[in-house]
Amino acid sequence: MAAIRSRKHPAVVRVKTMAKAEEIMRIATERGWKVIVGIEPDKPENLEDWNCLIHNQLAVKIEQPAVTIGRNDTCLCGSGKKYKKCCGQ
Repeated sequence: MAAIRSRKHPAVVRVKTMAKAEEIMRIATERGWKVIVGIEPDKPENLEDWNCLIHNQLAVKIEQPAVTIGRNDTCLCGSGKKYKKCCGQ
């Protein structure tokens, strides 16, 4: 499967305000990420893909701990999914 933020698999984000959508698009453009942002004020926000992108970016900057993450462990981004189904793709 393609990595999140690629042309074949862009991150999909749902926000409530135009200001938040513009901020996400600005950051994504600066970093070269492919993101689809939907503005739906009447639905709950969905920032799961965005959080994975940000988490992966921070993980590169911060020195990794000696602890290894198993594929079936809970993902560190806090999504509640298994690592292999979330940021480990």
